[in-house]
Amino acid sequence: MKLARRFFCSLLLAFVVGSVGAADLGTARPEAVGMSSQRLNRLTTEMKALAERGDVSGVVTMVARKGKVVQLEAAGKRELEGGAPMQKDSIFRIYSMTKPITGVAMMILFEQGKWQLNDPVSKYIPEFADLKVAKVDPANGAVTTVPSNHPMTMRELMSHSGGLTYGFFGGTAVDKQYVDNKVFDQSQPMQTFIERLGKTPLLFQPGERWHYSVSVDVQGYLVEKLSGQSFPEFLQDHVFGPLKMVDTAFYVPAAKRNRLVEFYYRGKDGKTVKHPGVADYSKPPVFPSGGGGLVSTASDYMRFCQMLLNGGTLDGQRVLSPLSVQLMRTNMLPESARTMGPGTGFGLDFAVVEDPAASGGYGGEGTYFWGGYAGTWFWIDPVYQLIVVGMIQQRGDDMPDFRALSRSLTYQSIVEQ
Repeated sequence: MKLARRFFCSLLLAFVVGSVGAADLGTARPEAVGMSSQRLNRLTTEMKALAERGDVSGVVTMVARKGKVVQLEAAGKRELEGGAPMQKDSIFRIYSMTKPITGVAMMILFEQGKWQLNDPVSKYIPEFADLKVAKVDPANGAVTTVPSNHPMTMRELMSHSGGLTYGFFGGTAVDKQYVDNKVFDQSQPMQTFIERLGKTPLLFQPGERWHYSVSVDVQGYLVEKLSGQSFPEFLQDHVFGPLKMVDTAFYVPAAKRNRLVEFYYRGKDGKTVKHPGVADYSKPPVFPSGGGGLVSTASDYMRFCQMLLNGGTLDGQRVLSPLSVQLMRTNMLPESARTMGPGTGFGLDFAVVEDPAASGGYGGEGTYFWGGYAGTWFWIDPVYQLIVVGMIQQRGDDMPDFRALSRSLTYQSIVEQ
């Protein structure tokens, strides 16, 4: 009963926000939307200080409340070697912030009746028809397999609870098979990825727990199969075009390449060097990764987020219905699979805050969020009608917690709830 009441209260809020926030994003003074300019300036000041101290090469932050942008600032360098300054329209590799965009593409097809949450994935991907589950002998590490107790469902696929893994993020015997068998080889087409994945055992029984995985790359493949379009074409026609996300794509054309931010790594010695192994973004990829392939800007991603906060619409262009957005940010994990952080569940390609105090102390119930491998982050708070997008391109040891810091410095600036 409590879950049902929460769902319908949140749904009502989605409809209300959608009715008042559909206009084009404009700018406003923080005071016009219940925030303090003086307090919000703490976010700008701290990000600038982090860049000046060398804790990060450069950063762009963007804040919107009630459909109005109240902060967009850039600090530091786009690239350290030549000293080019970070710009507000700099282009970033957003890596796993691609995942919510892929999720929206899937939900567009859901609204068209192309699939259902409880469908087996094998209904659309025959290669997944007879997936086995790994069983590891603790004495010698030998891997055998057992049958799955039920077919992986679309719900489980979209909530990272289907039994898949990533390969290079984990140290299990199944992760090793992913690496040895080159399951996630992005020099090969998506069909090769699916065929190899279908021959590799699951890490655990479907629905057993949450585990970060290649699930959203599988979804990118599904978008192609269900729509009859290439994945990049579908996103352009149904998401990027309608939302005027002019700088979001799977590669950076030559005319924009001087805006692409260099990706850095900070080692234990404190030195900042170019990150090794970065993919070539100068041409369309062979494997357009639904889990991590896109580049974007803070402003483009803000438009995507505002569409979601508005209940699926922006500038008079409806991408999804409010019901579909609400479904995406509804926790899909059963109690037995709650293996994320405290107070946090997982919806359809988003993490969802169910208990703000347990998850970190600030924010509204139902806030949904995610981040990217190179340090980018965002969250959407439907209670306080707040969106924050942060962009950096840096990893490494002793990095500041930009996400937690920006959360504190943004919420403390709200003076009218």
